[in-house]
Amino acid sequence: MKIEPSAIQVMGILNVTPDSFSDGGRHNRIDQALYQAEKMISDGAAWLDIGGESTRPGSDGVSADEELARIVPVIERVQANFDIPISVDTCKTAVMAEVLKLNEQMINDINALRDKGAVEVVAAAGAKVCLMHMQGEPRTMQHEPNYQHVVTDVKKFLADRVQICVQSGIQKDNIYLDPGFGFGKSVEHNYQLLHHLQEFHQLELPLLIGMSRKSMIGQVTGRAVTERLAGSLAAATIAALKGAQIIRVHDVKETVDAMKVVAATLAGEFA
Repeated sequence: MKIEPSAIQVMGILNVTPDSFSDGGRHNRIDQALYQAEKMISDGAAWLDIGGESTRPGSDGVSADEELARIVPVIERVQANFDIPISVDTCKTAVMAEVLKLNEQMINDINALRDKGAVEVVAAAGAKVCLMHMQGEPRTMQHEPNYQHVVTDVKKFLADRVQICVQSGIQKDNIYLDPGFGFGKSVEHNYQLLHHLQEFHQLELPLLIGMSRKSMIGQVTGRAVTERLAGSLAAATIAALKGAQIIRVHDVKETVDAMKVVAATLAGEFA
């Protein structure tokens, strides 16, 4: 049986930072990053998500100049060698403005375009954007996160940000949503969001979900970061079955296989 490509896409994470929680320092040279990009594309990635600043809990920020120095050479080399849409993981308006000059297809912003001028920059470029929910900031977000009702609170935040973006000129069909697993949430909050993920379809926008190797996996399985593949695949499968359109991961090959099984299941076809 041949399953046609489904609406579920896998986005490969390409961190060009020295301190990301899972793969910090592994791809922060251009040749290493290009090798990893080629591997993820060969493994079936539909997107590459390139980031130059760690957003792990407790991390410190870097300047826009430093972030650009890390990511621009990698973006240019990937563009020159491969035909694949690129998402840039950044929350700085100055970085967005520069990378969008390179014709990048998506800004993936953990801060939901709340930096001054960010909405206007994305609107002017006509780019896609992923709006993510985060309570607090990376340095402090895991210090006793608190919600009245995490699903309702996160949905309201995202709905409000969508309204602001659309009113500012961003096309609604260019917007993706991410509830922000691990960003200012306890392990209980994360699994409540995953359990109720289908409720986010009420916002009538596609979901981009990232849980790969995160502490929510480690806290349940007891596994170290490098041993969380099985848990990450389980979380990705659940998210896809609940209607997520893009799954953002470190382990592309294995996730692509899992998504093929999800697609076959949702299609209701049998050999």
